[in-house]
Amino acid sequence: MSEITYVRGDATAPSVKGVKLIAHVCNDIGGWGKGFVLALSRRWPEPEAAYRAWHRDRAHNDFGPGATQFVQVEKYVWVANLIGQRGIRTGSKGVPVRYEAIGTGLAHVAIKAAELDASVHMPRIGCGLAGGDWSRVEPLILRRLVERGVAVTVYDHGE
Repeated sequence: MSEITYVRGDATAPSVKGVKLIAHVCNDIGGWGKGFVLALSRRWPEPEAAYRAWHRDRAHNDFGPGATQFVQVEKYVWVANLIGQRGIRTGSKGVPVRYEAIGTGLAHVAIKAAELDASVHMPRIGCGLAGGDWSRVEPLILRRLVERGVAVTVYDHGE
């Protein structure tokens, strides 16, 4: 079985050939302004605009935990806005990450990656501002993507 490839670098700039799908976790309250989304917005305005419109029209669409929105930003680059976080703050119900929602969203990512014949690229989703534990997220990626033949690269930013 294949494994996840780990590299140091910027997940918004995958340097592999072919179609690339950049997956990241969004919250369910319409907030876009901290963490990895800032790097996305510096490169492309479309993912933020699409997410905000999706949230604004949530009474009439599938916006919610586990839902995933796909936004094409370049000829061979797509972004997956995956709702895998409840709110934005740690409180009485714990950290914002929702592992089940991430798993559901990753299943959508696997389908889209197969449809596009794309590799998937991501930061350590759910483990930054969402407060998640990589030891719980990594098995979801292995089960939902890698075991289905999707090439996955996880980027650790910085040195």
